[in-house]
Amino acid sequence: MLPDQSDILKVVSFKTSRSGGKGGQNVNKVSSKVELIFNIDDAHFFTEEEKLRLKDKLASRLDTEGLLHVVSQEDRSQLLNKQRTVLKLIAILKAGLEVQKVRKASKIPKAVKERRLANKAVNAQKKESRRKPSFD
Repeated sequence: MLPDQSDILKVVSFKTSRSGGKGGQNVNKVSSKVELIFNIDDAHFFTEEEKLRLKDKLASRLDTEGLLHVVSQEDRSQLLNKQRTVLKLIAILKAGLEVQKVRKASKIPKAVKERRLANKAVNAQKKESRRKPSFD
């Protein structure tokens, strides 16, 4: 089950810094880049099974300490970037908790096999008729 934003805000920490790129003086004087740091182990709203699933699926996104970092620097406003990081985190957690259905192998129908073999026979006959006759 996914937590709401208020629960997430209790267990995450934010780090701000100056954003790079275009923006003129605003970039040079305002720390608008926001980095959200989320520790899966500290999330009391997930069960142990969910924590293991998240660690497994998000292993490539976790650092050496098992922390998940989400960065946003699209907006000029620190508040908007903070909200964006929370929304990004929710999307990442949602994708990480999703359980894929087990694929059931299905049997190829007999009619499909027969149709394929009939098409092969037609193609073989067509190509055979294109050959030059042999006078053996």
